Amino acid sequence: MSGVAVEDLLELWSAELRGAKDRLRPLFPQTVTAESAAVFLDGLLGPEQRKTGWMRAEAAGDKGPWRQQAVLGRNHWDADALRDVVRDYVLETLNEPDATLVIDETGFLKQGKASCGVGRQYTGSAGKITNCQIGVFAAYVSSRGHAFIDRRLYLPRDWTGNRERLEKAHVPADVRFATKPTLAVAMVHRAIEAGVPFAWVAADTVYGVWELEAALRRAGKGYVLGVTGAAQFNSWGKAEEVAGTAATIAAALREGRWTRLSAGEGTKGPRLFDWAYLELADLDPEEVGALAGLGIWTRGLLVRRRLSDGDLACFKTWCPRGTPVETLVRVEGRRWPIEDAFETAKNELGLDHNETRSWHGWHRHVSLVMLAFALLAVVRHKADTLAPPQKTTGKVPPPWSAGRCRRSVALPAA
Repeated sequence: MSGVAVEDLLELWSAELRGAKDRLRPLFPQTVTAESAAVFLDGLLGPEQRKTGWMRAEAAGDKGPWRQQAVLGRNHWDADALRDVVRDYVLETLNEPDATLVIDETGFLKQGKASCGVGRQYTGSAGKITNCQIGVFAAYVSSRGHAFIDRRLYLPRDWTGNRERLEKAHVPADVRFATKPTLAVAMVHRAIEAGVPFAWVAADTVYGVWELEAALRRAGKGYVLGVTGAAQFNSWGKAEEVAGTAATIAAALREGRWTRLSAGEGTKGPRLFDWAYLELADLDPEEVGALAGLGIWTRGLLVRRRLSDGDLACFKTWCPRGTPVETLVRVEGRRWPIEDAFETAKNELGLDHNETRSWHGWHRHVSLVMLAFALLAVVRHKADTLAPPQKTTGKVPPPWSAGRCRRSVALPAA
């Protein structure tokens, strides 16, 4: 984006921000509430390091955080409607037929026991069991960019089994306990029902279970899902017989089976690993309850080996027969953007700065952050398509910088 004229970039930024606020307005019954939500969005996109209610209020010139807090709590509006608005906004610019839907989760560190869904549970954000909330997210990833399109707060059993606790956090009466893979399946179904164009789903070992696998097969979607080394695999109808755990199969692979490929660009260049792919069985999708007329698909095992220490990671795959390993590696590599998106959304947009304790407050705050992130993703893609400014022979100042490092998106200075 450094080759874009500053004037063009600022004009693009202003237009997209106005457009995002226009998308917000129909969600609110009162104009004053819509205006407060627009100010809330400004606060998320502003330069303040902390996106708390007081910080956003100070940036907006308010005497206190009450107008900001009302958007998340007292006012009546549907956070799921905003989720759908964000999804449609993302698809207008980033859609591709072979895009990947990436499912992942992130933790929100909390103190106390009152915040909805909080409890002692493992989160990769801290790398340990700690007091936190867990949010499950779906991100849309294509060659044009990536952005969040769905989210759901995970409620542990000690929450769903305590009606008094649920009522205090204003959890809807129809919400029941659901595992994280169950939440992921619901997100996949919502995306399909909304006509989201995607061909693949990628997720880590938490979601590499039969529940999600079966749903994707029935929907005619390919997948690359992480599994533990203890997962069992076997082949049939293939010249090479394979049987055993993923770890055992991977350890027995001869050196000639490995291919060095990049899983995508990282901050230090291509993310290179050694990869091995084993086709385990060719199946007619109808045999597993999938859509008819899709042709023959292949069940397989993809193994990734780290160059530095030989550490292995395994993935179950489902794809049309003849799919090259390069395609499966590209799909698996699209899990990295959602990790980067979590980092950007937390560090720059206040994803984890939510101060409310209710079910609605969490989903409203997160949905507004998703809109802010989507805006940045759209700006970045559109800026990349703008013609660069004409070169001059005189000395010119260095290219405009967004300030703090953003690997996912670029945000002009407020």
